[in-house]
Amino acid sequence: MLGIFPQCGFSVSATNLYAARVITLGTLIAVYLSTSDEMLPIFISETVPITTILKILGIKLIIGMVAGFIIDFILRIKNKNKQEESKIVDLCEKEHCHCDHGIIKSSLKHTLNIFIFILLVTLIINIAMYFIGEETIAGVLSGIPILGPVIAGIIGLIPNCAASVILTQLYLENIISAATMIAGLLVGAGVGLLVLFRTNKGLKENLKITGLLYGIGVISGIVIELVGIVF
Repeated sequence: MLGIFPQCGFSVSATNLYAARVITLGTLIAVYLSTSDEMLPIFISETVPITTILKILGIKLIIGMVAGFIIDFILRIKNKNKQEESKIVDLCEKEHCHCDHGIIKSSLKHTLNIFIFILLVTLIINIAMYFIGEETIAGVLSGIPILGPVIAGIIGLIPNCAASVILTQLYLENIISAATMIAGLLVGAGVGLLVLFRTNKGLKENLKITGLLYGIGVISGIVIELVGIVF
């Protein structure tokens, strides 16, 4: 439910909490899937009917919750005899925060590190998106219907609000279907994935989480398209 709020602040917060093992993987994926980044503000500014907005937010919310429960259920069975201790101290040591010196100083240093990292990567992504062009992306997405959600999912992996902006605008211009847009928005977690690779130990685990997110988003989009759900 927190994830459906505009912007990607909750996905970043959830990522930090997961890196410290305060929340489960299912909770993290649920937040990622329900996050819509810039979709909601664009819908409101374009006066999209409230019923359409609620339907799209509702389906993202349901997919996120169901996927989160299933993931946690499977992991609970798989790790029934294993107990993973909290990694809050490990996270602090990685950031060289020295948490024993005060929570405010530690939090500010951690936030600054993340801010600089996101700023640099976002700059690179914006430059790349500028040279690729929205027209090129639109042509690829509208070429083959079934591949739409697959390609939209790849675009959704871009850790930047540009992905949600492009997908939403293409949907409003009737260039892509609702299923294709939702597939991309389900995968899109804003800068949450950037923070995941920055704060969570284990590249292999982070790649698995990314793959899991992508798989759920794309499969959901394809199912919605095949069923013929219209918003």
